[in-house]
Amino acid sequence: MTARFNHTIVHARDKRISADFLTQVLELPAPAPFGPFLSVQLGNDVALDFVDDDGEIATQHYAFLISEAEFDRIFARIVGRGLAYWADPGRHRPGEINTRDGGRGVYFEDPSGHFLEILTRPYGSGG
Repeated sequence: MTARFNHTIVHARDKRISADFLTQVLELPAPAPFGPFLSVQLGNDVALDFVDDDGEIATQHYAFLISEAEFDRIFARIVGRGLAYWADPGRHRPGEINTRDGGRGVYFEDPSGHFLEILTRPYGSGG
């Protein structure tokens, strides 16, 4: 049996703002309505379904594997928007990127406080 990850629900203070932020920063297709959700389709047939939540948001971590060329464009948008970013998940290296496994990576927050990461090499891939 093969189980493949299909989708998850992402709680947001404002689903439109958060879904639009993600699609704009990561160069993804516009979010599509699906019931109470705004669905953001990723490149590997996985969807992030954003839903409004008036309560306290339990922030999550979402990591996105991208190419080197995509990293350059996405990182330029992060900097252009004046977003804080870090080289590490503990936020001890602000304003830096990391070069783990011979690639590049950086962490930043979305409008609801979720901790997003872009990386060009999977962890443990060496290099």
